[in-house]
Amino acid sequence: MSDLFLSPEHVLQGGYFHATLRKLQEPNTSIEPHNIMYPVFLLEDKDAMQAVSSMPNVYRYGINKLIPALTELVDRGLQSILIFGIVETLPKDPTGSSADCPENPVIKALPKIKEALPNLVIACDVCLCPYTSHGHCGILTNGAIDHPESVKRIAEVSLAYAKAGAHIVAPSDMMDNRIKAIKDALFENKLQNQVSVLSYSCKFASSMYGPFRDTMKSSPMAGDRKCYQLPPGSSGLAARAAARDVAEGADFLMVKPGLPYLDIVRQTKDRYPNHPLFIYQVSGEYAMISKSGEGSEMEAVLMETLLCMRRAGADCIITYFAPLILNILAKKH
Repeated sequence: MSDLFLSPEHVLQGGYFHATLRKLQEPNTSIEPHNIMYPVFLLEDKDAMQAVSSMPNVYRYGINKLIPALTELVDRGLQSILIFGIVETLPKDPTGSSADCPENPVIKALPKIKEALPNLVIACDVCLCPYTSHGHCGILTNGAIDHPESVKRIAEVSLAYAKAGAHIVAPSDMMDNRIKAIKDALFENKLQNQVSVLSYSCKFASSMYGPFRDTMKSSPMAGDRKCYQLPPGSSGLAARAAARDVAEGADFLMVKPGLPYLDIVRQTKDRYPNHPLFIYQVSGEYAMISKSGEGSEMEAVLMETLLCMRRAGADCIITYFAPLILNILAKKH
């Protein structure tokens, strides 16, 4: 046999022939409850519970149904959630005035969730699209995004959620300079040390959001969001977007969607290793994995996917699979 294949650098399998040794080859890839954030959909009707037809085992809740569901999950280890408000009776208008009105379901629910589950970290998605009559993430002037007015509104909504009790505000609109505007508002109201900003910094104009937009009823009435969400093939713009948000004071960064963009996750983590990095396993990914097999087969696909996200650099994964993941983790322990 050639000496080439006996030299140390060519003998690899001696390092992973045993299950315990294989774990040593996978550093920083463990999945624990703090690595998972659960996105939840909140309705105006406090006693409602609606199944999402395009996402099996996902529901839209009124607050009286949401708190018992979350209590059960917290008892099983859930540590953080991301809330999306859905309005069906409140008016939608060009400025998204229902996003921060007193009757907004998120603003009404925040004190109740904090009282019932005081140790649960609560993040609130901040965007105008569920509340605007045109369905865009900012304010339009002559059919185009008006950035100064959009940023002003996003900061106003963020501050309203912060005052209502959110631990984290998470602007998903992708408007330039909104992180600074939110941070300024938090400082002016002495909330800078009580509320974090999680930026959807690298959010792509993906085709994988379909089930989510159906659930939220938030698709644009005209046009699309390609002028303010990132082109799927661009890594340079993603790097610049992350740099922009770090410079403006973002506490946490995010890449969305997840699995198809793991190169962006690695790129972002390498450039900003000291910023916790979130990754959003979006509705299209959820639908695909849900159809990948039955029972243990699907669970294996899911856990491999999460492992790869952690390997790429994700510190926290936002996923609709959170209840199932908690079950899997409980079995392991």
